[in-house]
Amino acid sequence: MSAFFISDSVPTGSDIPWNQDKQRLLMQGEILVETRSHTAWGGAVTAWMYVPLVRSHVWQQITDYPRWVQYFPDVTKSEVLQRGEVKRLYQAAQKAFFFFTAQVEIYLNVVEELGQQIQFKLEKGNFHDFTAKLELKDCDNGTLLGYTVQATPTIPIPSIFIQQAMNFELPANMRKMRQVLCKGQ
Repeated sequence: MSAFFISDSVPTGSDIPWNQDKQRLLMQGEILVETRSHTAWGGAVTAWMYVPLVRSHVWQQITDYPRWVQYFPDVTKSEVLQRGEVKRLYQAAQKAFFFFTAQVEIYLNVVEELGQQIQFKLEKGNFHDFTAKLELKDCDNGTLLGYTVQATPTIPIPSIFIQQAMNFELPANMRKMRQVLCKGQ
């Protein structure tokens, strides 16, 4: 399935003003994506997808952080370093850009709002800034999963290239995540 890029209001918060056409596209497996500028060298993106599983089951799987290497092909390691009200997460990734391969390491502070959302904030790593949020909403007999990321890598790549990469790669990553989440169901 292809990604469906939308230009009008895409929810980046808790209000989801879906019209019937957009909701139908989500239910058919499309990934709705909105990219925006963030900094001169960074980008921001929000993607939404429908997962045909109840929210509690999706939550249980996405909070299994070591499993993220299965969801995102570029992530080579995902490890919980500290548990508690604020978790500490280490992730490593490898990404090919143009004529070189970038190795990325990131330490994140993770705050979960049980069954609702997960917020990720950069502690340290190969980014000037990095924040992400996963949101889960009930939708028919399944779950609407929203993923918002804004980041500025330390590698000086113009934001237009970062945004294009997010536009093309995030839908594929989201489809892979849905495939892994639904495996065996």
